[in-house]
Amino acid sequence: MTKVVTVKRRALAANEERAERLRARFAASGTLVANLISSPGSGKTTLLEATVRALEGELTTAVIEGDVATENDADRIRALGVPAHQILTGGACHLDARLVETGIEDGGLPEVDILFIENVGNLVCPAEFDTGAIKSAMILSVPEGDDKPLKYPLMFTVCDVLLVNKIDYLELSDFDMEAMRERVLRLNPDIRIFEICAKTGEGVDEWAAWLSREATSFIRG
Repeated sequence: MTKVVTVKRRALAANEERAERLRARFAASGTLVANLISSPGSGKTTLLEATVRALEGELTTAVIEGDVATENDADRIRALGVPAHQILTGGACHLDARLVETGIEDGGLPEVDILFIENVGNLVCPAEFDTGAIKSAMILSVPEGDDKPLKYPLMFTVCDVLLVNKIDYLELSDFDMEAMRERVLRLNPDIRIFEICAKTGEGVDEWAAWLSREATSFIRG
């Protein structure tokens, strides 16, 4: 057990060093990098499509997609005219700084105002592995239940934003928004929470406006 823990600590430390170098690179180019994390089926790609549409004409965007298999999600983003590079992990449950760096170098992505990383659908490993992103946003869909902060506390602790998606299901479920908020804010008092429906567009403008402010501030900084 000691050997396994030591190896994991070394891997995390090496990844953190690479992530810091990536952040310095993004700062030099004035690119805000947003890491999007969620469980499978939360509506992450649909939200990403709605987000890049909301930012169109204001800020330039590109996407790195992470999946175990297929380029389905990258194809959906490319259909919007947005550059996207697919990373196939072949079974790995997360993206890390090395994969993101390789994706940037191999993907031929242009320099943009916002680079989105759509991480592999998982609420465990992506919380531990730094991608080099400037901001991280977690998507929690209403059908998943309001107890996820209790089950996956680290994920809610490391993210800057929580996007509660599929709020059109609220009337069909026993999801307790106030209880969820209380649980999340207890873990992370500084997190920003947006209630949205990516499918209908409700709340997406507020999320996009927040991104725009953060990107503008980062570019000027």
